[in-house]
Amino acid sequence: MNTISIISFIIATGSVAVFTYLIVSKMKKSDSATEEYFTGGRALAWPIVAGSLLLTNLSTEQLVGLNGDVFGDKALVGVAWEALAAFAMIATALLFLPTYLASGFTTTPAFLEKRFDKMTRSMVSGLFLFGYVTVLLPVVLYTGSLALITMFNLDISIWVIAAAIGVLGSSYAIFGGLKSVAVSDTLNGAGLLVGGLAIPILALISLGGGSFFDGISILGNNNPEYLKVLTQNNLDGKPVTVPWPTLLTGMMFIQIFYWSTNQVIVQRAMAAKSLAEGQKGVLFASAMKLVGPIMLCLPGIIALHMPDLIIDKQDQVYGAVVRHVLPDWSLGLFAAVLMGSILSSFNSALNSASTLFSLQFYKGYINKNANDSEIVATGRKFGIALALASIIIAPLLSQLDSIFQYLQKVNGIYSVPIIAIFLLGILTKHIPAIGAKIGMAVGFISYAYFVFFPIENFHWLHMYFISFTWSIMVMLLIGYLKPKTEEEIRESDKRDPAPVDMTPWVKAKEASLAIVGATVAIYLFLSWASL
Repeated sequence: MNTISIISFIIATGSVAVFTYLIVSKMKKSDSATEEYFTGGRALAWPIVAGSLLLTNLSTEQLVGLNGDVFGDKALVGVAWEALAAFAMIATALLFLPTYLASGFTTTPAFLEKRFDKMTRSMVSGLFLFGYVTVLLPVVLYTGSLALITMFNLDISIWVIAAAIGVLGSSYAIFGGLKSVAVSDTLNGAGLLVGGLAIPILALISLGGGSFFDGISILGNNNPEYLKVLTQNNLDGKPVTVPWPTLLTGMMFIQIFYWSTNQVIVQRAMAAKSLAEGQKGVLFASAMKLVGPIMLCLPGIIALHMPDLIIDKQDQVYGAVVRHVLPDWSLGLFAAVLMGSILSSFNSALNSASTLFSLQFYKGYINKNANDSEIVATGRKFGIALALASIIIAPLLSQLDSIFQYLQKVNGIYSVPIIAIFLLGILTKHIPAIGAKIGMAVGFISYAYFVFFPIENFHWLHMYFISFTWSIMVMLLIGYLKPKTEEEIRESDKRDPAPVDMTPWVKAKEASLAIVGATVAIYLFLSWASL
């Protein structure tokens, strides 16, 4: 990076911090310190909810990992991660969010305490924390560090880059709370949307020898099989990362886990100032997910048509494309945009982890009489410890071939039991707490077994579905043999007054149908283009 790039990077990154402070200082504050710190005082309008949702999800593990997988697959099957996400977000807006907001839950596991018992909530909170510590936070730091190093030819240890990102990202989450996280996410999201879309456009222009339309023509005419979205094997006869049958098994459920139950994600929607604002934010973000493949998949496909790119492993593809198409003067600005996406995912996960620990374990077990200031202080201390652990773990992931596949596979160990219990908790009333605990144990153990002792030629998403099904069946069986009493059901149905206006958005169903139609249209078009 030259001097101009460095200066532009500093200015752009600093501007986000300044504007975040100014916007947050003018927002309505809650009388409760815990509400203010962990849910932003429930004052977020739908654009902030949407922006935070998008950028919390969209980070370097997506840009680096998914483009790398598409490049390795030689097919656009990775589009499924974005397309089915849109479906899951519709479920969040119409089913899950009204349930969470109805009693003013601060965390998604809090719903499970009301539905089952305190121990069930603690078990799920523990599983979430396990996932954040072992998977999400280290992956964000590693992929972010790798992207910055490969894009800008930095001669700096990955440990140093990871530490710098960790310190900067944690400052938003630890000292600013959810409002700072959400506002900075939205500001960075605007920059990432512009910068992220610019990369495939510039890449197509480069591919077409200076003509965007010639680049499009090359994509459509030279090996159109690269555009396949529904296949099991690529041109080389090798299995792709997302074979089409998995769309009918584990793919949909892993998406529902992430978008409908994951504290990191749902916390943004739960901070909305009304149900309508939350639904608007979630559904707008859902529509934007359909634009995601342009940034997350297309550069990987374009790279297949650029034999001159130097790529040692597939996770280096995105960085190589960026370095190839961007002029030197713009590298600093794009680095700032990329840094914003990294910080967003990191600080969001850190804030959610702090929320779970301080409200569930510290307040629930360690210091039951803790006041608001003590709870917030504990959350900050836990966030610092978690950030340090992530910085240490992140560089160790460099031994992996595909970081995105690692992320999704390991996620299943804790997401299978979580999605099963949330779905039955919302859709049924008769399953007792013991059924929830045993069902979670079955899901956890069975999927872990499949991970460590995989079945040959059997995709891990099918394993995900099988483990999920076993977990569901066990819970339903226990619910049939020993159901809750009518008194227990009435007790679990009791709700505190909702903290926000619960009037739904009048256009929610129409917007959902439009998103479904657009998703189907994208698949039909790409299937036609790949012929």
